[in-house]
Amino acid sequence: MENRILTTPVGLAFPRDVTFESWEQAGKRISRIASSSAWYLGDWLVFGQDKYTDRYRRAVEAVGLDYQTLRNYAWIARKFEPSRRRPGLPFQHHAEVAALPPAEQDRWLDRAERESWSRTALRRALRESRDPNSRSYRAVLPRVSAASEAVDRWRRAAAAANADFESWVVAALDRAAEHDLELVSVPPLEHPVLEAGVPVHVPEVRSAS
Repeated sequence: MENRILTTPVGLAFPRDVTFESWEQAGKRISRIASSSAWYLGDWLVFGQDKYTDRYRRAVEAVGLDYQTLRNYAWIARKFEPSRRRPGLPFQHHAEVAALPPAEQDRWLDRAERESWSRTALRRALRESRDPNSRSYRAVLPRVSAASEAVDRWRRAAAAANADFESWVVAALDRAAEHDLELVSVPPLEHPVLEAGVPVHVPEVRSAS
């Protein structure tokens, strides 16, 4: 137990003699947990929105979660049914392409997996693909004006969601369009992410007694 990295409700406890390899592996496991947690929370809110339409907001408040962040997770979860999610790519890779049509989502995620792109590399490739000489990727929106306070608020919201500003704006517009047009239709999950009674196990990262 002396050489284990321990988890507590408020952080990690590292032994003095922890090796670089152990520290690095712990980081990888934590990254996977963080990515999976975003999917879990998104699916949780999607289920609540669909089944408990008049009560789910109270549950969100009762458990102390930030509703706007959960809405972002849920929107991405709706864009990717479980069978289309890539276990080898973090949640944030999916978030980068969530505003695209499904075929484009798959194409970019395929490339990201094949070329082992980081989120930054995927974002850079997406930006480069929006070259004005290429019209096949997406339409260019007309220039709009907004109060500086509103733009600052949007940028803070994008930063809070850990999203690129342009991607966040597109995602917000898409969510608003889906809401206003009442087009949201999500099939029930065929393969639940967590099974009742099965604990989430993280090898070698143990809870302190």
